[in-house]
Amino acid sequence: MEDPDRRPGGAYQPCLCACFPWRQEALRKIITTLAVKNEEIQSFIYSLKQMLLNVEANSTKVQEDLEAEFQSLFSLLEELKEGMLMKIKQDRASRTYELQNQLAACTRALESSEELLETANQTLQATDGNDFPQVGPSGAGLVGMVTMAPAFRLSLKAKVSDNMSHLMVDFAQERRMLQALKFLPVPSAPVIDLAESLVADNCVTLVWRMPDEDSKIDHYVLEYRRTNFEGPPRLKEEQPWMVIEGIRQTEYTLTGLKFDMKYMNFRVKACNKAVAGEFSEPVTLETPAFMFRLDASTSHQNLRVEDLSVEWDAMGGKVQDIKAREKDGKGRTASPVNSPARGVPSPKRMPSGRGGRDRFTAESYTVLGDTLIDGGEHYWEVRYEPDSKAFGVGVAYRSLGRFEQLGKTAASWCLHVNNWLQVSFTAKHANKAKVLEPPVPDCLGVHCDFHQGLLSFYNARTKQLLHTFKAKFTQPLLPAFTVWCGSFQVTTGLQVPSSVRCLQKRGSATSSSNTSLT
Repeated sequence: MEDPDRRPGGAYQPCLCACFPWRQEALRKIITTLAVKNEEIQSFIYSLKQMLLNVEANSTKVQEDLEAEFQSLFSLLEELKEGMLMKIKQDRASRTYELQNQLAACTRALESSEELLETANQTLQATDGNDFPQVGPSGAGLVGMVTMAPAFRLSLKAKVSDNMSHLMVDFAQERRMLQALKFLPVPSAPVIDLAESLVADNCVTLVWRMPDEDSKIDHYVLEYRRTNFEGPPRLKEEQPWMVIEGIRQTEYTLTGLKFDMKYMNFRVKACNKAVAGEFSEPVTLETPAFMFRLDASTSHQNLRVEDLSVEWDAMGGKVQDIKAREKDGKGRTASPVNSPARGVPSPKRMPSGRGGRDRFTAESYTVLGDTLIDGGEHYWEVRYEPDSKAFGVGVAYRSLGRFEQLGKTAASWCLHVNNWLQVSFTAKHANKAKVLEPPVPDCLGVHCDFHQGLLSFYNARTKQLLHTFKAKFTQPLLPAFTVWCGSFQVTTGLQVPSSVRCLQKRGSATSSSNTSLT
């Protein structure tokens, strides 16, 4: 029988049947790797071809720019030359005119003097001393004519100089400057000076310097973004870089910021007329501020809460009841477990700490913030609709009852504006009220210093102090708001203004405080 492994000529070939599967798999992997490599090479070839095209296009552009710059220099030099030549011509014409006028005057005076000399000599020769007054013109007249000769009135000093040295030029320095012309260098990366930079009053002043003096710098570009991560900026960040261009100085102040994140990243690059340099080493600055949202799960059913805005809705409670009945499907009120009054906080928000109790009800048209205050200083502002019949802003313990109104129990402090029946502006706590004299502002600032036990209210626009409560806070606080037949808008992410800090230091014992309301 013929041996299947024997090759023609008697040689044997190895059997590949047993090892074929793994060789096949290895071949597939190599083929896949090679295919990927081929794609990379093709992409690189395309990139090289594109770079060749770019080199051609960019070299043509910079050559045209260079020729345009030199042509501009030639035109400028030609213009300067024409202007300086014109100055020489004007100066020459002026001096020539003055000297020619002076020459003509001297010539006329000389001719007149020669005529007078001839006349006077002839008169002297024709007479003797005794007959002099009777011969020819009178002696006195001739003497007067000679005395008044134009020659005696002439100045024999040239009015202008023939020296033109004031129009000489020396372009040695300019020639050296022209000889030093070269292509623009790429600017160095600036260095941000953290010691001089400042974060205050919701503003950031960033200061930087160049490592080496560079007179070619035209402007700077500043980029910044918000982040919740401390330390060097990460490569990937949810927030995009915001760009500010055309900065001429080595510092810049960002104003009107809302610090809704804990930190901000910054970087700067320098630009000349042609090219921008590398960015500076990025820095991270802390932007401490009090950030909270309104906890819709605590709000009265007649309050429509949207983010940081609240509007009183007379039909709010009825709509909730209708929806509850529809959901229950039996024409009766939903059970307490499924009651719409039991709001569920967003998982992104800090629990309000009300322990899962029902929202405010009855005449307590109240809503709380979602972030506890248990230390430090905090500031926020609220702008309310002036036509609101009633509005209040302040703080409350998280234990504030669902039927309790702001300022009417020992668990809350507030400023209250009443526009119903009669206008009143009062500070309220523990069911005691103090009438406030300042005009009612449409925007209020609230400053809470938990450890010092101070709760102050300001005109948010002028920073006029309206009232200060002094208390010993025994529980964490929550921002609290109430509105009836109106609306308001809260602004958070604010730092304590410097003016407020100064007022607190100077007026810790101010007369605007009322110990009877603590």
